[in-house]
Amino acid sequence: MILSKSTFNKGIVIPSLLFIIGVCLLSVFFPTLAVSILGVVKQFIFINLNWVYVWAVTLFVIFLVYLMFSKFGNIKLGSNDSKPEYSFFSWISMLFAAGMGIGLMYFSVAEPMQHFSTEAFAGNHYINRAKNAQLYTFFHWGIHAWAIYGVVGLALSYFAYRYRLPLSLRSCFYPLLKNKINGKWGNAIDVFALCSTFFGITTTLGFGVVQVNAGLQTLGLVPENSFTYQIIIVGVLTLLAILSATSGVDKGVKLLSNINIITVVVLLLFVLFLGPTVYLIGSFTEGIGNYVNNFFSLTFDTHVYDEATLPWFYNWTILYWAWWISWSPYVGLFIAKISKGRTIREFIAAVLIIPTIFNFIWMSVFGNSAMWFDINIAKGALSSLADNPDALMFRFLDYLPLSEIVSYLVILIIIIFFVTSADSGIFVMNSIATKNAPKSPKWQMVFWGALLAILALMLLNTGGLQALQTMTLITALPFSIIMLLFCVSLVKALTIDRSYYERDFSVSTVPWSGEFWKDRLQQIVSFKSRESVDEFMRSTVKAAFEDMQAEFKENGIESKIHELDKPNRIAIEIRHDLINNFIYGVKNQFKVVSDYVVEEENLPDIADKKTYFPKSYFGDAREGYDIQYFTKNELISDVLKHYERFLEIISEEKNEMFISSNANKNLR
Repeated sequence: MILSKSTFNKGIVIPSLLFIIGVCLLSVFFPTLAVSILGVVKQFIFINLNWVYVWAVTLFVIFLVYLMFSKFGNIKLGSNDSKPEYSFFSWISMLFAAGMGIGLMYFSVAEPMQHFSTEAFAGNHYINRAKNAQLYTFFHWGIHAWAIYGVVGLALSYFAYRYRLPLSLRSCFYPLLKNKINGKWGNAIDVFALCSTFFGITTTLGFGVVQVNAGLQTLGLVPENSFTYQIIIVGVLTLLAILSATSGVDKGVKLLSNINIITVVVLLLFVLFLGPTVYLIGSFTEGIGNYVNNFFSLTFDTHVYDEATLPWFYNWTILYWAWWISWSPYVGLFIAKISKGRTIREFIAAVLIIPTIFNFIWMSVFGNSAMWFDINIAKGALSSLADNPDALMFRFLDYLPLSEIVSYLVILIIIIFFVTSADSGIFVMNSIATKNAPKSPKWQMVFWGALLAILALMLLNTGGLQALQTMTLITALPFSIIMLLFCVSLVKALTIDRSYYERDFSVSTVPWSGEFWKDRLQQIVSFKSRESVDEFMRSTVKAAFEDMQAEFKENGIESKIHELDKPNRIAIEIRHDLINNFIYGVKNQFKVVSDYVVEEENLPDIADKKTYFPKSYFGDAREGYDIQYFTKNELISDVLKHYERFLEIISEEKNEMFISSNANKNLR
C-alpha cells in the first residue's frame, strides 16, 4: 500500500541504489583493496590531469563574473514578475549552511595549522608561514569554491524557473540535447548526480560524527571515541535530520539554518573579542590585501617550477577543487531550490561575495588565533596536533576563557550543521530520485535518512570511509567537464532569452494616424476613475477581444477570453504547447499623482490623488503599457502586432528551446 504511493522514478533510483550499495559494500568488505585501487586512480588524475581542475575552476570564476556585469545580469530566475520566496537573511543562511556546513568547524583551526606546520614550507620564517597559511586558506574557501557551486545553482535555477523544466541536472542540457533529456541520457545524468550527492554527504557526515564524538570525549560526557558512541550519535542526529526534512524547506531547513547562522556569529564574536583582538583585525585586513594581490597568481599556479611543493599542491588545492566539484550537484540543487525570483546579478553577487567574506572572517579569527596561541603561549602544542583535526578545535578552545561552555556551543553548532547538511541532502536526493515531484510520501525521506545512517556507520566501523571519499574525488573529473557544458548551455539559452525580450515589432506595424484627434485630446487631459476604466474595458477591450476570437475561429485557431476581478482584468489567450502561451490582457491599474500636479492650475483638475488607467500585460511577463487612448480597431492592431512578433520568434529554429511538450500542461 505504501509502495503504491511512491514517487520514485525507477530509471533513476534502481541504477543509483545498485551503484551506491555496490561501492559501499566493496569499501566495507575490502577497504584496503578499495583504498589501494582508488588511490592509484586518484593519484594518476591529480598528478597528470590536475590542469583540468585548475582551468575548469578558473573558467567558472571568469564565466560568473562576466554574467554578473553583462546585459544578462538583469534576467530573473523565473518569470519577469516573479518575487523571491525567502527573505535575504533566510536565503543566505540556507545556502551558507548547505554549502560549507561541518567543514567550517572541522577545518577552521586545522587547515591554517596544517599549512603553518607543513614540511613543504618549513624553510620559511614563521611569520611568512603564518601569512601563507592564511592566504591558502582564503584561496581554498573563497570565490573559487563558491564559483563551483554558483555555476550549478545558476544553471539549475535558470532552466527550472525560467523555462519551467524539472529542477534536475538533466534540464541544464536542454539547449544541447533538447527532448533527449527525458530519456536515457537524462536518467544517466540524474543517476550520476544522485550517487555523487550520496557519497559526498556520507563521507562528510562520517567525519562530522567523529568530531562530535571527540568533542564529547574532551568534555568528559563520553569515556572514549568509539564506534558504540558513534552509533548513538548517528542515530540521534539522523532522526533529527529526517524530522527536519519531512517538515519541508520552509520549516525545518529554514529554521535550523537561521538558528545556525546566529550561533555561529555568537561564537565568532566570542573568539574575536576574547582572543588576540588587535592581532586578528590587523591580520584579517592584511590577509584580504594579500589575497587580492595574489588572486591571479594563485588561480593559475600549478607549482610546476617548485617540485618540493607539488605533493602539497595535489593534497590541498587539487583535492579541494575536486571536493567542491563533487559536492556541487547537491549544493547547487539546494541553492537552486531556494533562489527562485532572484536576478542573475543578485544571485551571483550574493553566492560569490557574501559567503566568501564570512569564510574569510571566520578562518582569520579561528586560524590566526590558533597560530598566535601556538607561537606565543602554547609553544608548538597546537601545531603538533595539526594531523588530529577531530580534537584540535577543542584543544584550541582551552586557551580561551570559559573554554568548557564554549566547547558545548561548538558541539551544538556541529550538530546543527550535521542536521542541516543531512536534511537538505535528504531533500535533494529525494528531489533527484523523483524527478522533482511536487509531493512525495514522508517514508521516502525516512528511507534516504536511514540509508545514509546505515552505510555511514558501516564505513566508519570498517575504515571504508576513505575509499568512499576517494571515489567521490575521482567522480569530480568527469563532472567538471559536465559543468563546462552547463556554461555552454547557459550562454546559448541566455542569448536566445535576451533576443526574445528585446525583439521589436514587425516593420509593417502602423502607429496611430491622428484620426479623431479631438476625442484623443479630451481623453489625454482628463484623469480617469476606476469606474470609467472598467467601462472602457467592457465596451472597448472586451468587444475587441470578442471580434478577434470570432475571426481567429474563422481561421481555424481556438482562443479563449478570461475575465477576472480584483483587479479587473480581461485577456485573450491562444494556447500552444509552448512555455509561454500567447496571452494579451488588459487590467485596471492605478497610479498616485504627484502633489505638484494636483495643485497646478494650468493642468486638468483632479479630485483624488489616484488616477486609473487600463494597462496591457503579456503571457511572457514583459512590461505592459497604458492603452487608454486606443480605439477598438487600434487595440486589435496592437494585439495582432504582438501575435505576429510571437509567431516570428517561435518559428525560428534557434528558439526551439521555448518549445516544451509538458510545460503548459503542467500549468493548466
